[in-house]
Amino acid sequence: MTRVLLTYADYAALPDVGRRYELHEGELSVAPAPGTRHQRVKINLFAILLSHVRANRLGELFDAPTDVILSDHTVVQPDILFIEDRMAARVTERGIEGAPTLAIEVLSPSTERIDRQGKLALYARHDVPYYWIVDPAARVVEASTLEGGSYRVTGRLAGGQSVALPPFDDLPLDPAALWV
Repeated sequence: MTRVLLTYADYAALPDVGRRYELHEGELSVAPAPGTRHQRVKINLFAILLSHVRANRLGELFDAPTDVILSDHTVVQPDILFIEDRMAARVTERGIEGAPTLAIEVLSPSTERIDRQGKLALYARHDVPYYWIVDPAARVVEASTLEGGSYRVTGRLAGGQSVALPPFDDLPLDPAALWV
């Protein structure tokens, strides 16, 4: 049996039925809409980051659904993504064409395995410099930096103390504002 790899054109032709589609190396990944805890945390984090990015003119911040076209066979929709100014040409009408500076995934029960394993590997293969995994249930943000083709944890927000995470080393994240 021959395996059929889907392309961006196949992906773009999928019907809009309220599901979140992604292409992971040519294979279709479908996830249900995220739950309310996921959305609250995502909105809080997005607001904090957006204020910082705009105030310091660092680049652009986007939230899902925004297509990140890593290749013709890999299209993802991180919950939040950051494009620094020097990569501004990657922002097109279709979405982000190439690796963003930072991809952030907020865990949901239905996507945790994919976010911790599959997307971690995809983002590394496509040279995304920074990857954050936000775990609302555990109230933890784990920041990883791409080094030598794989990610190394370079920051962690847990507990009640504010912490700055790469690439935003000048932005201490306040857990009280994030987990509200």
